[in-house]
Amino acid sequence: MLALRPSQERGYADHGWLKSFHSFSFAGYYDPAHMGWGNLRVINEDRVAPGKGFGTHGHRDMEIVSYVLQGALAHQDSMGNVKSIPPGDVQRMSAGTGVQHSEFNFAPNETTHFLQIWLLPSVSGVTPSYEQKTFAKSDKQGRLCLVASPDGAQGSVKLNADARMYAGLFDAGQTDSLDLRPGRKAYVHVVRGALTVNGVPLHIGDAALLADEPHVVLTDARDAEVLVFDLCA
Repeated sequence: MLALRPSQERGYADHGWLKSFHSFSFAGYYDPAHMGWGNLRVINEDRVAPGKGFGTHGHRDMEIVSYVLQGALAHQDSMGNVKSIPPGDVQRMSAGTGVQHSEFNFAPNETTHFLQIWLLPSVSGVTPSYEQKTFAKSDKQGRLCLVASPDGAQGSVKLNADARMYAGLFDAGQTDSLDLRPGRKAYVHVVRGALTVNGVPLHIGDAALLADEPHVVLTDARDAEVLVFDLCA
């Protein structure tokens, strides 16, 4: 089974300083047909205006991944981390028993464009933790690069969640596939460009939800950047 989630059908919020597309129900956007997929709960595509950001706020028992596309995201939290997240970096924060943090765009003239991703944890009440790693374009070009996993395999950030997240850059003639174990779900989100997933064309902002499929097959790419999630049901 493959279901298409067209970009234009996502939820949308315009707060002036923040423009956000919601793939799943979030804040003021509620759609009972799109509450998450497997243990993937949130994918928000956020654009933060210059000199603006999210003030200090709290999270508990959630795995939060930030994937920056343009600009930089300044992060500060109650664990003592003060970081800048540029494009190419993947940041993981395990909220666990509770963490306070803020996110800000300090650039005077550039919008920060990033994906905010939430995954349900495998174990509740863990000690909060933070991790950030850089993945070069060459690691992602023409292939799916593992960037987050439960065991930190292949240099990925380590999730407290039964999920694997891959990032890839694909152009004409470049293809790749991902095998899925029985009972797993997959979610494919096109960050930019276009490609075909299991024979179904997707364009920027589109997503594919897969269940009971043995593989995710990516073909017919045109200047594409894509995230693929291997998820528990």
